[in-house]
Amino acid sequence: MRRQSAGMQFVSRWVSHLLAVVLALELGADCLRAEYSPTNRPFPGASIFSETRTNPPTRMFVAILDLKQPNLRLRVSPGGPDPDGPGEWQTTLMRPTRIAEREGMALVVNGDFFQARRVVDAEGTNSAYRANIWSSVSGPAVSAGKVWSTTLRERPCLVVDRNNRVSVRPLARPTADMREVVAGNTLLLRAGVPVTQTNRLRHPRTVVGLDQKQERLVLLVVDGRKPGVAVGMNYDELAQEMLRLGCHDALNLDGGGSSVLAIREAGAKDFRVLNEPTDGRERPVANVLGIVIDPGPR
Repeated sequence: MRRQSAGMQFVSRWVSHLLAVVLALELGADCLRAEYSPTNRPFPGASIFSETRTNPPTRMFVAILDLKQPNLRLRVSPGGPDPDGPGEWQTTLMRPTRIAEREGMALVVNGDFFQARRVVDAEGTNSAYRANIWSSVSGPAVSAGKVWSTTLRERPCLVVDRNNRVSVRPLARPTADMREVVAGNTLLLRAGVPVTQTNRLRHPRTVVGLDQKQERLVLLVVDGRKPGVAVGMNYDELAQEMLRLGCHDALNLDGGGSSVLAIREAGAKDFRVLNEPTDGRERPVANVLGIVIDPGPR
């Protein structure tokens, strides 16, 4: 494959900045900055940008993934090994970038809500979430075709079937045709319409959505709990953001101190965390949603 000429690289950067300006104009005076990060094209089929606003103080990070890209694969992965076999715990907590390194991912966000043995939820220096603590996810989970979590009640899930078709649907017990499944706690958009919500609290958030053709996946990570800098978003605000980003269906993943978006660019050794988790570091989690770049046949 030929390398891009200097002229083509300039045009690509110019188009990216023009799109950012359009986003800023759409948002109006309340948008202080809407710009693509230096890593706006970390790998084929991916675009990443950040936005900062003033009213209310908001900082958000968006990854848009072209699911038609033949070498791009979605993967759901647990943390560490199952610590008690058929017992109540399914995995052990692990930092998202550690999971991503193990699985060969190029991009990773946190996954489902989870419980951790003998841990009371807290954040910052008070957070007791540490690697290797026994844990279990709250909803259904499938990794590489292996079902490792089911529930009695349906929860909204992102589902990848064995033909790599991606959908958002309610689910309790995954079926044999499902290759990857990650669950959230609530649908934000259903068939292009915001779902009525009663929770109005703003928090850090991680959200995943699909366009109507199920060809484009959007990941949204919102910083929060930072007065004057980033107050987070509530469910209604998230729904509006996902609509603006072209989504038809969307669901809310775990948030708070778990919210993270990290990437590893081509040729880079280490991951870079783009947002600022409220613990001051990555929180170990029970599972993640990531992107793997399949090199294809050699």
